Amino acid sequence: MRQIDATHDPGLTSWVGSANRPGSDFPLQNLPFAVFRRAGSREPLRCGVGIGDEILDLTMLGAAARGDGEVAEALAACAAPALNELMALGPGAARALRHWLSRRLRAGAGQTEALAAALVAQSQAELALPARIGDYTDFYTSIHHATAVGRLFRPEQPLLPNYRWVPIAYHGRASSIGVSGQQVRRPHGQLMPRGAERPQLRASERLDYELELGVLIGAGNALGEPIPIERAEAHVFGLCLLNDWSARDVQAWEYQPLGPFLAKNFATTISPWVVTLEALAPFRVPWRRSEEDPAPLAYLDSPALRELGAIDITLEVALESAAMRAHAVAPVRMAQAGFRDSYWSIAQMVAHHTVNGCNLQPGDLLGTGTQSGPRPEQAGSLLELTAGGTRAVSLPGGEQRLFLADGDRVILSAWCERPGFARIGFGQAAGTVVAAD
Repeated sequence: MRQIDATHDPGLTSWVGSANRPGSDFPLQNLPFAVFRRAGSREPLRCGVGIGDEILDLTMLGAAARGDGEVAEALAACAAPALNELMALGPGAARALRHWLSRRLRAGAGQTEALAAALVAQSQAELALPARIGDYTDFYTSIHHATAVGRLFRPEQPLLPNYRWVPIAYHGRASSIGVSGQQVRRPHGQLMPRGAERPQLRASERLDYELELGVLIGAGNALGEPIPIERAEAHVFGLCLLNDWSARDVQAWEYQPLGPFLAKNFATTISPWVVTLEALAPFRVPWRRSEEDPAPLAYLDSPALRELGAIDITLEVALESAAMRAHAVAPVRMAQAGFRDSYWSIAQMVAHHTVNGCNLQPGDLLGTGTQSGPRPEQAGSLLELTAGGTRAVSLPGGEQRLFLADGDRVILSAWCERPGFARIGFGQAAGTVVAAD
């Protein structure tokens, strides 16, 4: 588990003024990574770090790091058009770069000219996918979500017996992952109307969002060599927001016996910002389960996991309809949930994914699955909020929703707060539904 150190000091401020604004997602204590270029330009994509309302262009800082081998190597990797090369260097390189940047971005730091010249306003930047994502696996880590959905699909047995033993997952589609701002075309698929004798091919009528976190892998493992749970987080570069859009009517017809396929692979939206586990160290909490639940198998358990294996992250999903946008009505919060309620942890996801020898690679993406809390209003999907499409949710202006309508914009956000530490934010992962062809 990453440790609290001088970079987390809540008294630190930055000479970048916007980083000191109350409520900023990107104070000096955060320093999330992203890939960007100036909007409207043909500049090559390159790596940067968020600080307040600015992006620090890491490709311009090589001379400032001369003589510091580990930091210089990390900065050289940041010249690539994705974070994969930095990820592959392992946690030490990113940690060294984080400490180096923290010292030079602090208020009162000397020789700030090179860094000031490397700042680009976020409002003037185009943000891209943070990594080349070779593989994508989506887990099912929220027992509250699994139970609620199971009750809709299998009322006689909402939670299958293996859930409390196995971190369930399915292999997703990396090619349809897009960055925040993605336009999501309503997908077609086979639907089986109620009472019909044969399915139909048509556009989904039950399009849904899923409130998730994404876990981006750093250094990988060799084929055939599992990652022990004690070392699992050393293979995690950082976290982002993730919306695994779902066509629930397609899903209901196709998911047995092999699970999701066309209901999921048409689009996944992630945030452009990758928050490192170092930045999240102050928000560690014990990983716990009910005493009635079985203890996990040995490869999914460790003293460190039980002590500080969970992270207290608040996640929120908001919705803005086309009518709301036209009348300048602010997006309405649909639900808020906490990642600390997750049944399976990040370390357990990595350990289980590789226990059979599966080789993860830098930039691979793991989704946590929909994060829902124990209360109905903490549901991370419309499927749960509307009780399977039987109870409409009201929006401003008299609109109602069972599932998403064309023009709806879904906005995910997340943050960590704890007395005595700076607030850490994740930015946003937003996507807009557009009509089917």
